[in-house]
Amino acid sequence: MSSEALVELDAVEFAYAQRPILKGVRMRFPRGSVVAIMGGSGCGKTTLLRLIGGQLRPSKGGVRVESQDVAGLSHGALYRLRRRMGMLFQFGALFTDLTVFDNVAFPLREHTSLSETMIRDLVLMKLQAVGLRGAAQLRPAELSGGMARRVALARAVALDPMLIMYDEPFTGLDPISLGVIANLIRRLNDALGATSVLVTHDVEASLRIVDYVYILDGGLIVAEGTPEQIRASAEPVVHQFVHGEADGPVGFHYPAAGLAQSFGMGERP
Repeated sequence: MSSEALVELDAVEFAYAQRPILKGVRMRFPRGSVVAIMGGSGCGKTTLLRLIGGQLRPSKGGVRVESQDVAGLSHGALYRLRRRMGMLFQFGALFTDLTVFDNVAFPLREHTSLSETMIRDLVLMKLQAVGLRGAAQLRPAELSGGMARRVALARAVALDPMLIMYDEPFTGLDPISLGVIANLIRRLNDALGATSVLVTHDVEASLRIVDYVYILDGGLIVAEGTPEQIRASAEPVVHQFVHGEADGPVGFHYPAAGLAQSFGMGERP
């Protein structure tokens, strides 16, 4: 794994309207690495992926991919950069009217001028890598959840991207499918020499395959380190998250006014 960073976030701040999501976040993703971003729901994990992909622009700070300031790129330059990124969406996001083969072929047809013969060979190679070459003519409705996620993974790496982003890749999978997907993420990253960023809630599956972990809470990085360092951390937030404990510094309730104020109890005679 190289120490050179493919992606860098420098003091990134972001807010939706008046609601702050990220507060001065600094991250770096070395080339060839698999990095996990963890944290509770609504802490800004998916927002980070959108900032890296240029769908959103930071309020402050910078996001650089291959030393390019993503927010400062022209439309054409951003489009070219995105061609070198792969994305696996939370529930696969396969085209329901297309076969497995055509789903994986879609980015090749959209972004290249390769012949259909070459596209056929590349698609079958990607499907072979995820164990689904025999399912090429099936449609998404005929697939299990785990199979659909593997097809989505084959599509995400169809163009041999330098950066692969995963938004909750383990959601809704049975233990066997989860293990298969986790191993594929690691194996495909190493085979492609790519950099992978996982946004995930699944602590155990992620810590088995990643090189480094960031944990977010309240828009801030509250912990970072190798899987071994995260497992051994005595920080209350990290311990609560890693062990799935209900009681701890990460609260259950979204911030709100007191019950008496919400129900007008203080106004009653």
